[in-house]
Amino acid sequence: MFILMSVHHPRPEHRTALIESMHRYGAAIRGCEGLVAVRTLEDAGSDRLVGLAVFASAREDAHGQDGGREHRAAQLDQDPDAQRLDGGPAGRRGLTQVT
Repeated sequence: MFILMSVHHPRPEHRTALIESMHRYGAAIRGCEGLVAVRTLEDAGSDRLVGLAVFASAREDAHGQDGGREHRAAQLDQDPDAQRLDGGPAGRRGLTQVT
Protein backbone atom coordinates (compact mmCIF):
# COMPACT_ATOMS: atom_id res chain seq x y z
CA MET A 1 0.00 0.00 0.00
CA PHE A 2 1.19 3.52 -0.82
CA ILE A 3 -0.56 6.71 0.28
CA LEU A 4 0.02 10.22 -1.04
CA MET A 5 -1.12 12.74 1.56
CA SER A 6 -1.09 16.52 1.43
CA VAL A 7 -2.15 18.85 4.23
CA HIS A 8 -3.29 22.33 3.23
CA HIS A 9 -3.92 25.47 5.30
CA PRO A 10 -6.36 27.37 3.08
CA ARG A 11 -6.70 31.11 3.17
CA PRO A 12 -10.31 31.64 4.37
CA GLU A 13 -11.27 33.61 1.27
CA HIS A 14 -9.91 30.84 -0.98
CA ARG A 15 -11.16 27.74 0.86
CA THR A 16 -13.81 26.84 -1.74
CA ALA A 17 -11.40 27.44 -4.63
CA LEU A 18 -8.74 25.25 -2.96
CA ILE A 19 -11.27 22.44 -2.48
CA GLU A 20 -12.16 22.70 -6.17
CA SER A 21 -8.45 22.61 -7.04
CA MET A 22 -7.99 19.48 -4.90
CA HIS A 23 -10.92 17.86 -6.69
CA ARG A 24 -9.28 18.67 -10.04
CA TYR A 25 -6.08 16.98 -8.83
CA GLY A 26 -8.12 13.92 -7.82
CA ALA A 27 -9.71 13.84 -11.26
CA ALA A 28 -6.25 14.09 -12.86
CA ILE A 29 -5.01 10.94 -11.11
CA ARG A 30 -8.16 8.86 -11.59
CA GLY A 31 -7.29 5.96 -13.83
CA CYS A 32 -3.71 5.91 -12.55
CA GLU A 33 -2.47 2.33 -12.27
CA GLY A 34 -3.19 0.86 -8.83
CA LEU A 35 -5.31 3.76 -7.53
CA VAL A 36 -7.68 2.47 -4.85
CA ALA A 37 -9.20 5.73 -3.60
CA VAL A 38 -8.73 9.48 -3.79
CA ARG A 39 -10.37 11.84 -1.28
CA THR A 40 -10.52 15.48 -0.26
CA LEU A 41 -11.00 15.66 3.51
CA GLU A 42 -11.26 18.35 6.16
CA ASP A 43 -9.74 18.19 9.63
CA ALA A 44 -12.60 18.19 12.15
CA GLY A 45 -10.50 20.17 14.64
CA SER A 46 -9.04 22.90 12.42
CA ASP A 47 -9.33 24.68 9.08
CA ARG A 48 -6.91 22.24 7.41
CA LEU A 49 -7.79 20.29 4.27
CA VAL A 50 -6.21 16.92 3.54
CA GLY A 51 -5.78 15.31 0.14
CA LEU A 52 -5.46 11.54 0.27
CA ALA A 53 -4.70 9.12 -2.58
CA VAL A 54 -4.41 5.41 -1.76
CA PHE A 55 -2.64 3.04 -4.13
CA ALA A 56 -2.40 -0.75 -4.06
CA SER A 57 1.42 -0.73 -3.98
CA ALA A 58 4.41 1.56 -3.68
CA ARG A 59 5.63 1.08 -7.25
CA GLU A 60 7.62 4.23 -8.05
CA ASP A 61 6.96 4.13 -11.80
CA ALA A 62 3.17 4.12 -11.46
CA HIS A 63 2.50 6.76 -8.80
CA GLY A 64 5.46 7.39 -6.55
CA GLN A 65 7.44 10.60 -6.27
CA ASP A 66 7.99 10.97 -10.02
CA GLY A 67 4.37 10.19 -10.87
CA GLY A 68 3.20 12.52 -8.12
CA ARG A 69 5.25 15.37 -9.57
CA GLU A 70 3.89 14.69 -13.06
CA HIS A 71 0.29 14.78 -11.84
CA ARG A 72 0.97 17.91 -9.75
CA ALA A 73 2.52 19.62 -12.78
CA ALA A 74 -0.52 18.67 -14.86
CA GLN A 75 -2.82 20.15 -12.23
CA LEU A 76 -0.81 23.38 -12.07
CA ASP A 77 -1.00 23.64 -15.86
CA GLN A 78 -4.81 23.52 -15.50
CA ASP A 79 -4.83 25.64 -12.33
CA PRO A 80 -1.77 27.94 -12.15
CA ASP A 81 -3.16 29.75 -9.09
CA ALA A 82 -3.48 26.58 -6.96
CA GLN A 83 -0.47 27.42 -4.77
CA ARG A 84 -1.77 30.95 -4.16
CA LEU A 85 -4.91 29.52 -2.54
CA ASP A 86 -2.95 27.89 0.29
CA GLY A 87 -2.17 29.99 3.37
CA GLY A 88 1.05 28.10 4.07
CA PRO A 89 3.26 25.45 2.59
CA ALA A 90 1.39 22.23 1.94
CA GLY A 91 2.86 19.27 3.78
CA ARG A 92 3.16 16.48 1.21
CA ARG A 93 4.08 12.95 2.21
CA GLY A 94 4.39 9.57 0.53
CA LEU A 95 3.47 6.92 3.09
CA THR A 96 3.92 3.16 3.13
CA GLN A 97 2.45 0.61 5.51
CA VAL A 98 4.68 -0.64 8.31
CA THR A 99 4.49 -4.40 8.76
